[in-house]
Amino acid sequence: MKKFNLGFLLGVTTTLGALAGAVFTFKKNVVEPIEEKEAILEEHRRRALRKSRSAHQG
Repeated sequence: MKKFNLGFLLGVTTTLGALAGAVFTFKKNVVEPIEEKEAILEEHRRRALRKSRSAHQG
């Protein structure tokens, strides 16, 4: 029974580690580039809005 419990705990730990690695990799390769692109586009929108407002002040 002792070997079974040890093997079970090792298997659960390994599975959770692999799952955490997969989630981290997905976030790093998919989610973060999308968020960076959205931040860049938002900055461009703000600049364009400021520029258009300042162009019509005079």
